[in-house]
Amino acid sequence: MIEKVYVNREALSLFLEICKDVHPRENIMLIRGKIRGGSADVTEFLIPPFSTYGEGFSGFPTHMIPFDLSIIGIAHSHPSGSCAPSTEDLNNFYGRIMIIAAYPYDEWNLGIYNSKAQKVPYEIK
Repeated sequence: MIEKVYVNREALSLFLEICKDVHPRENIMLIRGKIRGGSADVTEFLIPPFSTYGEGFSGFPTHMIPFDLSIIGIAHSHPSGSCAPSTEDLNNFYGRIMIIAAYPYDEWNLGIYNSKAQKVPYEIK
């Protein structure tokens, strides 16, 4: 189980800028990185194929994602300002971690969760 997440600062900045660009719609992206023991290293955010961005929802067809073991989770935005996962978020959990960026989309308004829906501490490097 993931107990700590390390996020690349440059990759996070790009993700947050995209969240700002699509606001007030939700953004959704794939997380690329590595899992080592109880920690995850996030190195990149990727746009999933055939993504949908709407007011109050975002999504993508999971069957269209190429087989790639470096994809460790999903990241999306919450224009509402809450970084807590919704029931819909938890029901559509993909991978080992989920990152939620809440409005106003900065590094202090993030929620990172493991597959058990437990909030995980993170460090930006």
